[in-house]
Amino acid sequence: MTPTPRRSAASLALALTFALAAPHAMAQQQPAAAPADPISVLVGQLELEQYKATIKALTKFGDRRQGTLRNRQALDWIEAQLKAYGCSNVERLQYQFTEPAVRSKPAVAAGGGAGGPPGQGGSTLFGNRAPTGVNNDPMKQPDERLRALNAEPTPPGTSLRENVYCTKIGKTRPDEMYIVSAHMDGIGFGEAANDDGSGTALVMELARIFSQPGVETERSIRFALWNNEETGLNGAAAYVEQRKDLQGIESPKGSGKYPEPKWLGMIQHDMMLYDHGMPVPKLDAAGKPVLDDKGKPVYELPKEQRLEADVNIEFQSQSKQAEGSAKLAWAFRAANDRYATNYPATVGFHMTNTDSTPFMDLVPSISLRENERGQQIGAGWNPHWHQPTDLYANYSDKDFLLGLNAAQTTLAGVARLVGAKVAK
Repeated sequence: MTPTPRRSAASLALALTFALAAPHAMAQQQPAAAPADPISVLVGQLELEQYKATIKALTKFGDRRQGTLRNRQALDWIEAQLKAYGCSNVERLQYQFTEPAVRSKPAVAAGGGAGGPPGQGGSTLFGNRAPTGVNNDPMKQPDERLRALNAEPTPPGTSLRENVYCTKIGKTRPDEMYIVSAHMDGIGFGEAANDDGSGTALVMELARIFSQPGVETERSIRFALWNNEETGLNGAAAYVEQRKDLQGIESPKGSGKYPEPKWLGMIQHDMMLYDHGMPVPKLDAAGKPVLDDKGKPVYELPKEQRLEADVNIEFQSQSKQAEGSAKLAWAFRAANDRYATNYPATVGFHMTNTDSTPFMDLVPSISLRENERGQQIGAGWNPHWHQPTDLYANYSDKDFLLGLNAAQTTLAGVARLVGAKVAK
């Protein structure tokens, strides 16, 4: 048998070199890990307990009725929080308001069809309906502490009101912006936890996250908290009147600063927590429907948040910016599909009675709510709306989670529109 020749020392060294180098070469050939999705990173910063804590903090000012000390104290607290988050250029817009208020007429005609009577915004009221209204009786608030906190009425006559807002400045397009907003005032002698503590807290949480170190956006975002929504959208209307003609103007000239960037879209939030479904017949101990003194069924709301609860994204089909508003609504619907964790979103075209209305003929505008404002809230789908029962304690984690999913939807939608990036 012919013996195998011995390998030379040189060949052994060469083989060892290749063996040691091979893993390194293979590692170099592996595709690089995909960069983290900045939108997922930002959405991941939203936390249920933080969102709840912000709503809870707002309730210490009671119902925050416009023109009162508790309203002004809430504005001061919101401003301090925005500054603490690092949201730049915290500002206030002042305007005059006269009490008693004369509410503006709906911007669009009421609807109505074969299914039922007309609702606001061009909608139709289908199915079971429960009573709605505004509580103006402080004695219906059984909590004496809260009744005392809400005791001061709005002063009569003309006096000063304010909106507060801050701006995330875009890095490459500071002259363009999206407005992300809610209203901070409430009524009803409760805590205004849902209407509109839930919307205000959502906007504040987004301001906090977008203001974190390392977060950059190509375009600007203005986070606005309107006053006087409950009296007829007066705070938002004052902003439109005072600022619409200043859009895109550099001031001072050559400074690269734009006090009022061009409006690209307006995203409003109003009541985010409660979607328990349509009112159902109230039953007595024997399981029979309870009737009122006129012999008609009495309806009540289910106790638990329904599994099919959703975030309602609405635009107004009769506005001058309807086409652009529809595109904006569907962009947010797509953002919900990809980034929301628990509840889906639906798109409707009857946006009404909210602070996006003064903007809707000038810029694509949408509103996000727990229910459709005209068709569902107008049919009594929320028993706490403008009532003494609008209390933090009357909402469960399932309710707060709907608001958090609305925040996920808006954060993701806005982040994509403004070109958000997150530094490592």
